[in-house]
Amino acid sequence: MSATAMILAAGRGERMRPLTDRVPKPLLPVHGKPLIVWHLEALAAGGVREVVVNTAWLEEQLVEALGDGSRWGLAIRWSREGRDHGGALETAGGIAKALPLLAETFWLVSADIHVPGFRFRADDAERFAASGQLARLWLVPNPSFHPQGDFGLAADGMGLAEGTGPDGQRWTYANIALCRAELCAGIAPGTVAKLAPLLFAGMRELLGRADVLPRR
Repeated sequence: MSATAMILAAGRGERMRPLTDRVPKPLLPVHGKPLIVWHLEALAAGGVREVVVNTAWLEEQLVEALGDGSRWGLAIRWSREGRDHGGALETAGGIAKALPLLAETFWLVSADIHVPGFRFRADDAERFAASGQLARLWLVPNPSFHPQGDFGLAADGMGLAEGTGPDGQRWTYANIALCRAELCAGIAPGTVAKLAPLLFAGMRELLGRADVLPRR
């Protein structure tokens, strides 16, 4: 199945200043290549052919550096938040603006994470598309800078907005997900909105909770 993906690349990168004062964070090099290029290569290897990249901070640099994506066997489509709205729209706002460019289900990944071992597997995307669920999130053990975590896990692998699951733990969202367009369809384009409240709300709904699994 041919899938689409969205790479979130609009942020200012405050915690990486002064490096990000003149270079957008997704273009900062890690082990010889820009952070975002690691994702582009992995998405192409997983069979993805169309990628939407949202931009705001220093967005012209991203467009110039990555172009149309053909060098990776991809078609990159740009969602220009800086040009169109004067700044970044946050995670859910960015997705909502880009929905006309995305398929009904799509991969979502933040441009500024480094996960060289992650595989954007086509069979994962196919199972998710058939599931009817709003989102599937990859979780990791809580890092030192985020010890409280984000979500608990029920015994069936469903996300818990409050408390912990049978394992007595909460887990941290790794900024990689499979999403359904419905998740952000209620947000008007141009609205500044975060994704986390939508995920929490989805988990609280018995029939619409997000299916979350720890990263393997």
